[in-house]
Amino acid sequence: MAFIAVTALFIDLVIGWPAWLFARIGHPVTWLGRLIATLDDRMNHGPDRRKRGMIASLLVIAAAMVPAAILQMLLGPWAAAVLAWPLVAARSLDDHLRAVATPLRMGDLPAARRAVAMIVGRDVSNADEPAIARASLESLAENASDGVVAPLFWAVVLGLPGIAAYKAINTLDSMIGHRTPKHEEFGNFAARLDDFVNIIPARLTAVLIAVAGISKRAVECALADGPKHRSPNAGWPEGAMAGALGVRLSGPRVYGSHISQEPWLNGTAPDPHAKDLQRGITLYRRAITIGGLLLVVIAI
Repeated sequence: MAFIAVTALFIDLVIGWPAWLFARIGHPVTWLGRLIATLDDRMNHGPDRRKRGMIASLLVIAAAMVPAAILQMLLGPWAAAVLAWPLVAARSLDDHLRAVATPLRMGDLPAARRAVAMIVGRDVSNADEPAIARASLESLAENASDGVVAPLFWAVVLGLPGIAAYKAINTLDSMIGHRTPKHEEFGNFAARLDDFVNIIPARLTAVLIAVAGISKRAVECALADGPKHRSPNAGWPEGAMAGALGVRLSGPRVYGSHISQEPWLNGTAPDPHAKDLQRGITLYRRAITIGGLLLVVIAI
């Protein structure tokens, strides 16, 4: 199964998901998104919305996992690796972060704000350089786990069905796993399941960041501050990133008209700036390289 993971990672790093291909057929995540939106519209009403949400979530997971299992069995590991390729987002994450880092380094805050708004949910309309760098580094650390390490981990464990199921769970969480009046009940199962499947990958990502940065402080911050995060998993890679770079992350942020009082990660350190964002991207690349080499060793 490690062969499927490392091959999918290699293809993604080399070519990503080309824009022309997206324009022609979309992307597996967008396909899942349409299914989730349809089930949300048709099932998220009436009594027992928590039960309805669990049924909807299981239907989406089955829709991803069952065809993947059949295709892997019929076509073999090489085809499974190619089919797993779009479910790894290593290059896309790098592209999105460089789109923020370049204008931020040049002092073009409006362009940097527009770019970071594409990857975070908070209000960044008036964000200064440290706030943009902080939001970007948090997104980089969290998505290194959710978008790269976790899919690869589940590909190693279960092959193409594993990575497909993980992507379905993660997409469900991003679309309906919110504590809002509409989704608090309906998306409860999806949110809890997403927390569960990310327990090991999030901590593995923190280890990769610490090793890539040769940083004892990264380990200390992940262990001390990671559990303080509102997410049971995101705080681990974010804490490791904060410690490895010697900056503070998280803290209060604005969502619409609401200020969320989040705890600081590595709170005694200074705020990050443009140079720290570039250092974070370099650290991410090293961590993914180390992870890829580990996959090669496992696959041999």
